[in-house]
Amino acid sequence: MSDRRRILLKLSGEALAGDNVEHKGFDEASVRAVAGQVRRASEEGVQIAIVIGGGNFWRGRQGNELDRVKADQIGMLATVMNCLYVAGIFETEGMKTSVYTAFPIDGMTKVFNRDDAAADLDQGRIVFFGGGTGHPYFSTDTGVVLRALEMEADEILLAKAVDGVYDKDPKKYPDAKKYDEITIDRVVDERLQVIDLAASVLCRENHMPLAVFDLNQPDGIYNATKGIITGTRVTV
Repeated sequence: MSDRRRILLKLSGEALAGDNVEHKGFDEASVRAVAGQVRRASEEGVQIAIVIGGGNFWRGRQGNELDRVKADQIGMLATVMNCLYVAGIFETEGMKTSVYTAFPIDGMTKVFNRDDAAADLDQGRIVFFGGGTGHPYFSTDTGVVLRALEMEADEILLAKAVDGVYDKDPKKYPDAKKYDEITIDRVVDERLQVIDLAASVLCRENHMPLAVFDLNQPDGIYNATKGIITGTRVTV
């Protein structure tokens, strides 16, 4: 049995915006800090695939009456922009990258192919998956779990702007309780907002573990790729 460690890292789009007003766009220093941690882990043999949310550009229908399908398509493109930007920064930091999307974008990305992406990971490339599932009505969370299963990842790492899983929103409730470890069954049954419900059920049915931690914690990503989690482990 191979002793390789392969992880799927989900990065929050808003978190990559740093302290920018309304968490829009990119904060290059934040992205380079992520790049440094990913490079260290990759150089130590961890295979890393990355999905990035699109919230720093677009969230749902953003309060307007835009058709749901069109709104979701815009969201998919937001994730592609994030992948292209972050992959570009990673390249300047000395890493080789590949960007795959669920639909063709000629001249910019490769259409997702499981075998090709696996080969890139085996060669030490950092692989980005943009465009979600390629279909409306499915969130980026669902795309994360789907790609993790297809790539036979050992674990999904969720780098967020919050430091773990709580029993209720810690921004609204000062007495919110943080979990160091929780089962995926409880996440599903109690509708805890780790990832959306459909993605949580997919994890439960396919025994895919997760970990949630603060993107802005020093060395948080690097430590997580090595199995050191200071946030919350979601067990299956």
